[in-house]
Amino acid sequence: MNLLQDIVTYARRIIKSPSASTITDNLIIDYINRFILNDVDARIQLFDLKTNYTFNTIPGICDYNMPLYTIQSSNLQDPISYYPVYQGFMMPAYVNGIQIPFYTERNAFWNLWPNYTQYLNTAAIGNGTRGPYFINLAEFPAIPGHVDMTGVISAGYPSDPIFSNTVPNDGTALRTPLIPYTSIYSGTRFTVSDGSGNNMMVQDTGVFLNGDTGSDLYGLLITQTPSGSSYLPYAPFNYQIYDSYTTTLNTVNYSKGTAVVTFPSPVPAGMPINAESLFYQPGLPRAVLFYNNTLTIRPSPNISYTVDLTAYLTPAAFLSLGQSVQFAYMSEYIARGAARKILSDTGDWEQFMAYEPLFKEQETLVHIRSQRQFTASRTGTIFSDLQGQSNYGQIGASI
Repeated sequence: MNLLQDIVTYARRIIKSPSASTITDNLIIDYINRFILNDVDARIQLFDLKTNYTFNTIPGICDYNMPLYTIQSSNLQDPISYYPVYQGFMMPAYVNGIQIPFYTERNAFWNLWPNYTQYLNTAAIGNGTRGPYFINLAEFPAIPGHVDMTGVISAGYPSDPIFSNTVPNDGTALRTPLIPYTSIYSGTRFTVSDGSGNNMMVQDTGVFLNGDTGSDLYGLLITQTPSGSSYLPYAPFNYQIYDSYTTTLNTVNYSKGTAVVTFPSPVPAGMPINAESLFYQPGLPRAVLFYNNTLTIRPSPNISYTVDLTAYLTPAAFLSLGQSVQFAYMSEYIARGAARKILSDTGDWEQFMAYEPLFKEQETLVHIRSQRQFTASRTGTIFSDLQGQSNYGQIGASI
């Protein structure tokens, strides 16, 4: 009753297509997956899909994308690409067991935890060449840039944040992964004018250098072109040593506030180069914002902390006929939902309308299980919680 094969069989009965010559199992499974992944969470919120999401912060990194399922495939159908593991997050949120405020509105979060932009006029002086220029930031450690979930997917990386490969053993140049410019949120920028008066800007990418860097955190840089697009430059210079090869990288060291920058065109001699960066004194995270499928924590973590949030799970795709359904009571609902999609796509509206009340009935029955749990919880008020249980104002007071 609760196997994927059983759901396929029941869907066939509804659409009156018992033979695979009319519609294949593979195609029915595709409809089943589209219903469970795309429709269920939008139609009803199930208590059984409520769970915890726990991750550990990386020192110095403030932004973490919603995790993604890796590419899933079977011999029944084409691979299913990356998609979010969770439908969303909500309060309460904890850091190392201490409850912290959870925000979903940017204005409320940034009003309390604004980005401090440190501007340094004449961070370096042009010498008539493209570089490299060795530049110090006004303040450090600096907040690194970020690549959002769309950029992570387009770069073909199932994990976040993105760490690029180290310099190959053959000494060839390193190139960072190609990412849409709209998915890059920079934290550090270097600006200057070329000999024709055109502005040139180099900024960090949110892609980090993977190597034996110890306590240092390196971000790779990109150059913005006049058209607004960007390219991710090679690293043909002389700065850091990896695998016994000496190579200079266009990087920013967020930990020490230093950078090696090469501009797309020569910088006239005597021309001032400006730098700006985001700065926050690292420490124990005291607030988290969920926006654009990204969790942003402030202040930036100085060590690895455990973050725990309440989340709604996105069920994994069904890939095998022998695979059991996570919640057996949803089997008929899933079958009717998939059949409903098939009937609408084939234009069988008479059959669709005949079965629509039965689909609605199953949806109500499935939701009743969750409603029983939700109604058992008291609506929170300022008097419903024990006094003194919130630690917002005393977080880390003993540290």
